[in-house]
Amino acid sequence: MSASSSTQALEYLEGLPIATHRRLYEQPSTVLAVYRCMLPHLAKSIVMAMLYRPSSFPVADLDAWFKPSARRTKEQALFTLERLHIIAQVKQDDGTMAWTISTGFQKSLRNALEGSGTHRSFGVPATREESGGKRLSVDFLDEYSRSQWEGILYYLVSGAAGLSKDSISRAEVGPGTKKLLHTGDLVRTVHGSPRITKDGFSFVLQETNAQVWSLLIVYLKMTNELGMSETEVLSFLFMLGSLELGQDYSTSTLSPTQLQMLEDLSSMGLIYRSDKSARTFYPTRLATTLTSDSGSAMSASSNDIAQANQGNAGPAATANKGFIIIETNYRLYAYTNSLIQIAILSLFTKLQHRFPNLVSGKLTKESVHKAVQSGITSSQIISYLTTYAHPQMQKTVPYIPPTVMDQIRLWEYEGERVETTTGYLMREFGSDAEYRDVLGYASALGVLVWQNDGGRCFFVSQVEQISAYLRKKKESRESARGAR
Repeated sequence: MSASSSTQALEYLEGLPIATHRRLYEQPSTVLAVYRCMLPHLAKSIVMAMLYRPSSFPVADLDAWFKPSARRTKEQALFTLERLHIIAQVKQDDGTMAWTISTGFQKSLRNALEGSGTHRSFGVPATREESGGKRLSVDFLDEYSRSQWEGILYYLVSGAAGLSKDSISRAEVGPGTKKLLHTGDLVRTVHGSPRITKDGFSFVLQETNAQVWSLLIVYLKMTNELGMSETEVLSFLFMLGSLELGQDYSTSTLSPTQLQMLEDLSSMGLIYRSDKSARTFYPTRLATTLTSDSGSAMSASSNDIAQANQGNAGPAATANKGFIIIETNYRLYAYTNSLIQIAILSLFTKLQHRFPNLVSGKLTKESVHKAVQSGITSSQIISYLTTYAHPQMQKTVPYIPPTVMDQIRLWEYEGERVETTTGYLMREFGSDAEYRDVLGYASALGVLVWQNDGGRCFFVSQVEQISAYLRKKKESRESARGAR
């Protein structure tokens, strides 16, 4: 699971209420996915230290594990665990504070690691009778998911790139998927045809796994509108990430919500079913890598999926090893005939010539400004060019000429003089000592954005953990006064 996709999923999970977390943690497959893919490494170590403890973990004992210099890392790990309601701080009988782990999370993670229980949350393989004695090949599933996903990408970029309907992928985008794209503000209808938005521009430059999660999070936010259970939807998605590619699974144990999901996810290429009445389903690579560290289905980026486009794509190996050459004079040459690759390049490049297996153009101030205004950042452009640099470019490090990278950044800065950050202003502290203490805590959490020592105020991106910290300090002071 890539960093960007895990961050998206984690941010969504952190925003859920404790009641939803408790229901989610009833499923071992969900708990294992959260543990493996959502938690920082240190948070995993803390969970494992508490998993088989017969009692709570005293705060003082946990603090003794860390050097003072590691305070920030420790606080960030604890912050994530508390936000996910995996651990909580409680007062013991002797008045000291201790960490306790959620009983539901603890039980489910034990079951997942030990292979115990009768939960069947990791899917039920289809019987020979249900599958009809036949099993589809992995190659077929890859081709199916690739075709479905490239249809979505074509729908996004075709309007901006001027692609005709005849050039669009053979996989038709269903009405449900179109609604997701519009609801997520990835595309808008202008004069009867789809037009990509600034969020859509950012979407197509993401890794495939991050793209899938972006669309699924929009889907999750629509569950109430669709009359579905958010908990069941999330549990099913995490279950898909634990399934085996090439294995068919029975639908007999699925709930009505999950059966509806099969139809929705099929149109996105995550699931394959021969028809709506089929008693089995196959997860594709897009689904089985949802909670995996192995990356996305068709390699690192969206344009690799385009390789299956009949008549329009070059060999997959070309995209995998890189196809872009860029010179110090900002001239760009791309050895491809994939329409999706060409369309993505046109988002930030002024394309000038097209040949059977080559397009050429130039990075200009105007083309980069246009991309920036659409929501694409200079770092995204540089990352894309670096990821798909031609083998000839990869003989030197960095792959992209430094002058080109610097100029792309400068062009972006010319159009963006002010940066805004959403957050909270902390002020009116009782003393300088209190201000310094809370400021240090915010810095340790990594949420500090700005500070003004003279005015005893600072700005943070998140306030929940700081509020909890202030409450605990207040309770400690009151307890100390009461003890006297």
